[in-house]
Parts: sequence; structure tokens; C-alpha cells
Amino acid sequence: MNVLINKFKEVVLAVLPITLIVLVLNFTVAPLEIHLILRFITGAILIIIGLSIFLFGADLGIGPIGSLMGSSITKIKKIWMVGAAGLILGFLITIAEPDLQILANQISGVTSGMISSLTILIVVSIGVGVFLTVGLMRIVFNGSLSKFLTVLYGIIFILALFVSPGFLAISFDAAGATTGAMTVPFILALGLGVSSIKAGKGSEEDSFGLVAIASIGPIMSVLLMSIFSESYQLTGSLPYDFMTTNEVLAPFIHEAPKTLLDVTMALTPFLILFVIFQIFFLKLPKKKFVKILKGLLYTFIGLFLFLTGVNAGFMEVGSAVGYIVASLEYNWIIIPIGFILGLVVILAEPAVYVLTEQVENVTSGHIKRKVILLTLSIGVAFAVALSMLRIMVPGIKLWHYLLPGYLISLIMSYFVPKVFVGIAFDSGGVASGPMTATFILAFAQGAAESIEGANVLVDAFGIIALVALTPLIAIQVLGLIYKLKAYKGGVQSIGKTS
Repeated sequence: MNVLINKFKEVVLAVLPITLIVLVLNFTVAPLEIHLILRFITGAILIIIGLSIFLFGADLGIGPIGSLMGSSITKIKKIWMVGAAGLILGFLITIAEPDLQILANQISGVTSGMISSLTILIVVSIGVGVFLTVGLMRIVFNGSLSKFLTVLYGIIFILALFVSPGFLAISFDAAGATTGAMTVPFILALGLGVSSIKAGKGSEEDSFGLVAIASIGPIMSVLLMSIFSESYQLTGSLPYDFMTTNEVLAPFIHEAPKTLLDVTMALTPFLILFVIFQIFFLKLPKKKFVKILKGLLYTFIGLFLFLTGVNAGFMEVGSAVGYIVASLEYNWIIIPIGFILGLVVILAEPAVYVLTEQVENVTSGHIKRKVILLTLSIGVAFAVALSMLRIMVPGIKLWHYLLPGYLISLIMSYFVPKVFVGIAFDSGGVASGPMTATFILAFAQGAAESIEGANVLVDAFGIIALVALTPLIAIQVLGLIYKLKAYKGGVQSIGKTS
């Protein structure tokens, strides 16, 4: 119970800043209808309770399942089974990810059904399955993460030459949305489990980087889908219906059954896989087996409350605030407001807490979670501010950010300690979780809807891609600082350069 209370206190401190910022905006530059504010506060309460229970459940259920499966797969010592397991696990976990389902529905809405949500779900899930296998093989054969990422992103940028700006934004956003609250804890634990079997040299560094390689799958698969389907131009706009009802609780009641179904779909593959592994490989004692099942139940309840609060309370207010601020005569203010929102929104991402906790544990406390959190916050703040600038200035294209950003990230990966390379590229996927896919994306959509000359599809989409990009640079800068301190003898060296 003490653990749950501590989680609750931690989450209150995380969610409070963004709640206060929205309330301050309401009483200053962006006054909102009273029912929207009440709905937002109700959503915040659900998010706090849900996130606390989810994190408690992830510690008891998802983390141990991923780690145990990773260990058991490697113990089999058959490469083809490792590959097949990566493909199946990657597909099943991704197709059930709630963040991806939200994005897939948005894409279907944007394109008026030209690209169905089911198509996106299947294409992206196949991509993750293939690249999760690639990532597991890298760990098994001690491949260089920097070289893998350089080659794979090189292929991505060649493919990007043949697709439209709309598809480019969707492909990178899909990568960010794929690594959400369900997939990240599992993939992190899977990587830790596989790398721990190697025991000793290199296992610490290899435990990170699997999320990064898995995130390449959605980009690659969506780009290939665009090329082979010859769907060059996308048209349409996102539904903009934040003023459809004045009821406070009605949206939550309306959203609850759908969210319940989404969460059930998300957790069922975990449960089935866990039972199959328990019967054939794990054979855990009854007490430990039941404890993990309880963890899954807590995860289910927490995720349901969290997503209901996000979908019914946060998204609508995000769109409304973005629209109102962008309508002001001095609408340049949306850039610093975006910076501040980016600074605090990362604190409410559930997967970020899972990653930072694992970083502190794996490095035996050498890399403090608070340091990683602060670095991620700064990175995401710049991402949101730059996205607001792109919405306001039509001449700035998404690739103007992505190309130099990834080039800088890949070049840096050859000079910073290996463990920071894995953490940085994992953080990119982790940072772009449900809060970004809902509140921040909705904020950008509202702004793009309001600003003349901005295109909701081309300019609002792509913000998740930037949120996923800036942590790559920010965390690696942190790695360089650690490396310089290690040279001066101030701290113990954490890893070696590649």
C-alpha cells in the first residue's frame, strides 16, 4: 500500500503543473466555457488516480512478464525462435496499443476513410514485429546500435524522397504513437531480459535501444505503404467538435465503454502470451503467477481510468486552448506557451516513469531519474515550440527539422557513451506517449485550424515526430556532459564510446 501511496504523490506532482497552466491560461489569454474547465478538472482527477494505479500495476505485472519472456526466449538458444518470437510479440503488442488506435482513428478521419484505421494498425504492427526481431538479433549478436541506426535512418530518408509531406508526418507520428503506455514497459523489460542472459560485458548498454529500433518499423512500413499504393496526396481535415455539448460528465460516460474495449484489447494479448509462456516455458510457482495476474488487473484499471480522463477531458481542452490562443492578435505568444506546455507535459507520460526508473536501476543509480526527466522536459519543450513556429510560418517544412535533427543525433551517437545512445533513442519513442498524442496534438490541431494558411493535416501532424526527435539530442548532450565529467575524474564512467 505504501508503494501505491508513493506513486500517487509522485503522479500528483507530475500532473499538477499542466493543470495549473491551463487554468492560468483560462483566467488570462484563453478564457474557456465553464463546462470545459470542469471537464478538464474531472479529467485531471481521473488521470492522477489512473496513472498511479497503472504504474503500480506495471511494476507488478507488465515489467516482470517482459523480463521473464526475454530470458526464456534466449535460454532456448535457437535463433529462429528468437526471431519468430520477436515478430509475433511485436505484432500482437502493437496492434493493441491504445495510442496507436487513437492515431489510426485520426488518420482515418483526416483522409475521410481513404486510409482506414485497420490498415494503419496492421501495417504499423507488421513493421514493429519485423524491427523488434531486428533489435533482438542485434542484442544476441552484439551489433553496434549506432551503426544499425545510421543504416536504417539512411534508408528512411531515401524512402522519404518519394512520399508526400502528409505521409512523411504520419509515418514519423506513427512511430511516436506506437511506443505508448503498453508497449514501452514490455519492450524495455524484454530487452533487459534478453541482454541479461548474456551476463557481463555489454549487457548494460544492450538493455537499451530495443524501443529505438522497434520505432523504426512504423516509419518504414508507412513509407513503403505510401510508395506501393501510389497514394501521393492526402486531403481532408480533422473533426473539430469541442463545442458539441455543454454537459460535464456526458463525454466521460460516452467515452468509458469504448475505452474499456480498447484497454481489454490491449491487455488480452499480454494475458494470453503470459499463460502460454507459463505453461510451456516459465512454470512459475503459483504465488508468483497470481501476483503477476494481480499486476495485470491493476494495470487494466489504471489504464482505463487514465485514458478515459485523457480522451474525455484533456483532448477537447487542448484543441480549444490552441484555437483561442492562435486567434489572438498577438498570436506569437503561442510559441512560448507551447514551450511551457512541452516542459511539463512529459512529466505526465506514464512510459517515461517506467524508462527513467529502469535507467536508474540498470546504471546502479549513476544516472538519476530526475536528471533524465529534466533533460527530456527541456527537449520536448523545444519540440513543441518549434512545432508552433512551423504552424505559424508556412515556409518551414517538417523535413527542415527532421533531416538535420536526425543527422546530428546519429553523428553524436558515435561520440557519447553507448548506454546514453540506447537511452536517448528509447526516450524518443517514450516521450511521445498518450499525453502528447492527445493534449499536445489536439493543441496543435486547434492552432492550425485557427491560423490562416496553416494545413491541419500537414502542419499539425508531425508534432509527435518532433517530440520524439528532440530527446535524442538532449539525452546525448547529457551523455557528453557525463563523459567530460568522467574524464576529469568527477564521476565514475558509465559506458564506453562506440
